[in-house]
Amino acid sequence: MTSKPVPPGDPDQTQPVEVQHYGPSAHGDPERTSWQAAPAWSSRAPQSAQPTVVRRGPGAAALIAIAVVAGMLSGALSAVGVANLIGDRNTVSSTGNGTEASIVSDVTIAESSAVINAVDAIAPSVVTIQVTTGGIFGGGTGSGSGFIFDADGYIVTNRHVVANAEELVVVLNDGRQFPGTVYGVDTLTDLAIVTVEATGLPAAAIGSSGDLEPGQLAIAIGNPLGNYENTVTTGVVSGLGRQIQASDATQTSSEQLNNLIQTDAAINPGNSGGPLVNSAGQVIGVNTAVSTTAQGIGFAIPIDVAKPIMQQALDGEELRRPWIGVFYSMITPALAEQQDLPVEYGALIATGGSRAAVIPGSPAEEAGLREGDIIVAIDGEELSAETDLSLLIVPHEPGDAITLRIVRDNSAREVQVTLGELPED
Repeated sequence: MTSKPVPPGDPDQTQPVEVQHYGPSAHGDPERTSWQAAPAWSSRAPQSAQPTVVRRGPGAAALIAIAVVAGMLSGALSAVGVANLIGDRNTVSSTGNGTEASIVSDVTIAESSAVINAVDAIAPSVVTIQVTTGGIFGGGTGSGSGFIFDADGYIVTNRHVVANAEELVVVLNDGRQFPGTVYGVDTLTDLAIVTVEATGLPAAAIGSSGDLEPGQLAIAIGNPLGNYENTVTTGVVSGLGRQIQASDATQTSSEQLNNLIQTDAAINPGNSGGPLVNSAGQVIGVNTAVSTTAQGIGFAIPIDVAKPIMQQALDGEELRRPWIGVFYSMITPALAEQQDLPVEYGALIATGGSRAAVIPGSPAEEAGLREGDIIVAIDGEELSAETDLSLLIVPHEPGDAITLRIVRDNSAREVQVTLGELPED
């Protein structure tokens, strides 16, 4: 979400990469980290490094001649391109070396309308959320984005957009405004549900994030800076299963966000909580974070992670997340070799800090799990580099019984665990 910008500091480049969450207003002069949460922008101008390798090439006269020729060619090609765009759909024939080849150049608006159609489908459901907050510093105002997922006034946004909100105003795409109420916040991810008293609203088509592939089209829609409603940016799914550390605007607290979608579709201040959609206009993610020191690195929470709390809200239930109660690291081949582990995949129950790997009083402790155990499957579904432990837990509800297959002392066994409710802290 967008807020009053804070003067940049000089981040310690030796510290881990972080994401910063923006609140409606920020106070003080905190040191910037390498990341900030969605709606976020780079707090200082990028430093342009001069190349250290100089390529030898033609002299100035030759370069000028080349530039002139290139300009002439570019102009000719542009004219051809425009003719193809506005003319009839024709097949251009080219003859070379006595061989006639058909060059398909049907570049028409109709063929390049995937993004336009997707935006037409999703735009009516995208909203601006204006936030007034209180606090010891007198509070402030800001805005973020969201999208309607049910016609009776249910909206998904980011938790950091509505954090500490004293008043919410939801502005629809058609200009209508409604007072908003925070239905609940997610204890697992940076998500929240907001409701308005209205019916017959345009609801977004909800897709799936389970079958995403790097390279496929991704479209981000939101209201950057609170002034540019339904701004559209496009890119691709750059990566899956990303993990970042997100801090708040004052950088006094942070949280880890897992299994995020990485995209190069531009995400700006005010985009927080807006939808990331596919070429069919279906929501595949909720925009939440962006790099402040790099270009084209943004993050979205997969829509499949949001679906359980969306359904809980529609059912009139309190937002709850399932919980095992362990700290773990996903095993990679490198980690398996380093620690001489018996498997190259799974979740190793361990902690690098002073905290207990198995939280006292948790479902994991009650089930007899120990530090050093490796969870390799849940209900028969194996963990892998693409399938994190939390992804397999999220679809369940507190109280569900699941079966873990674990490896302990180089032998496999099955353990029954009854999931608890994830605490807010």
